[in-house]
Amino acid sequence: MKSIVILISGRGSNMEAIVQGCAAEGWPARVVAVIANRSDAAGLRFAAAHSIATAVVAHKDFATREAFDDALAGAIDAFAPDLLVLAGFMRILGERFVRRYEGRLLNIHPSLLPAFPGLHTHQRAIEAGCKLSGATVHFVTPELDHGPIVLQSVVPLRADDDAQALADRVLATEHRIYPLAVRWFVEGRLRVVDGVVRHVDRAPQWLAFLGPEGGAG
Repeated sequence: MKSIVILISGRGSNMEAIVQGCAAEGWPARVVAVIANRSDAAGLRFAAAHSIATAVVAHKDFATREAFDDALAGAIDAFAPDLLVLAGFMRILGERFVRRYEGRLLNIHPSLLPAFPGLHTHQRAIEAGCKLSGATVHFVTPELDHGPIVLQSVVPLRADDDAQALADRVLATEHRIYPLAVRWFVEGRLRVVDGVVRHVDRAPQWLAFLGPEGGAG
């Protein structure tokens, strides 16, 4: 039975999707803790209501990123996770922290990486005239929003899209692909060879959501 720790900063809707998927689908894993960098993160209430341990390591209480990273790592290691999941965790983590969890640290980013790392991804995609967008689950490396890609979703950009409309549509796909990627990890179905992630059963590592309401097409 694998242990999962999830880091959040706010509502944690991807965290909710992972917790629900784990319970509904009977993964060989359990979410043992949800840790936030803000005491007012709404996702903490969801976790507590589902009998999941919670903790807060407030970044504002530390003078340096390194001190925060060390305190956060201490809180994480108390739960001895096999997998650490970033789910809307809005802090940049230092190289030493990332190396500590290398190979067992996942993130989701709302673009088709390597396109549009960083912030304002949806507006940037619209301004670039992209015809497709989506989200990417990847293993975390010290370089921001880079690392071996596990799974991607694909959605079309529409002529009347603004950043919020596109963000909402992409987020709905995140709730599908992130639990799937986490399940693959805990079931031992992922291999990284020469920096490329392969599914051992050759399952497709992308999902298209091309229907008129963003549903799978």
